[in-house]
Amino acid sequence: MSTVHELYSYLDKIISPELSCEWDNDGLMVCPDKFAKVKRVLLTLDITAEAIEYASSEGFDVIISHHPLIFRPLKNLSGDNAVSSKVMSLVKNSITAMSFHTRLDALDGGVNDMLAELLGIEDVEILPGDPDMIGRIGNLEIPSDPEEFAMYVKEQLGARSVSLVNAQLEVSRVALCGGDGKELLSAAYKAGADTYITGTLSYNNMIDASELPMNVIEAGHFYTENHVLNLLADLVEEFDGSIEVEIYNSNIVKNV
Repeated sequence: MSTVHELYSYLDKIISPELSCEWDNDGLMVCPDKFAKVKRVLLTLDITAEAIEYASSEGFDVIISHHPLIFRPLKNLSGDNAVSSKVMSLVKNSITAMSFHTRLDALDGGVNDMLAELLGIEDVEILPGDPDMIGRIGNLEIPSDPEEFAMYVKEQLGARSVSLVNAQLEVSRVALCGGDGKELLSAAYKAGADTYITGTLSYNNMIDASELPMNVIEAGHFYTENHVLNLLADLVEEFDGSIEVEIYNSNIVKNV
């Protein structure tokens, strides 16, 4: 039976830390015992308190997330803030937490390549002008009306809604970045994209986007990244087929 250390070492080799952005903090977040045996792994976009409670009640040994549990330095473990409280809960329940963030965004076949595939974008390459090599750009086989394409994006991602800015150009050359991709707006435009898709843009970014001759689609942070859990599931199963793997829906936004 595989150990926590062996599982993390395997994933760390495939999803190399060399791909992580300098400002990021991902990797092994909490590890009560690196030699503990791994029987069950829970995959989640975010390590929420509810995800930890579920993992504890269902006997999971490891939680693997996309978004880092610990992003900024912790000043204490008093339980007075959400992150320290979650760290304490993981240790108390002997659950290891590991996160693969921007390295999984940049990975060949990772978050953004999978997003492009989901949306039928072909001839995909790294977005020029992106120093972190996270963004992607490619082509639609058949050009599309922008409003029809925005609805297609919504349906493919299972998003509760999408926002569309401009909607004036036929969709053919598409740039994308799952999650928070506001920093790549300019790069997408300069690379010749007629359409840019990302998860989250601020209000001011949306105003800026409206002044570019480019369609911009905001499809939701969760919905543009959650598909990567399928890749993580495949990687864990390839490492050790005896490990039980389950995907947890950490989306806190509910339809009303």
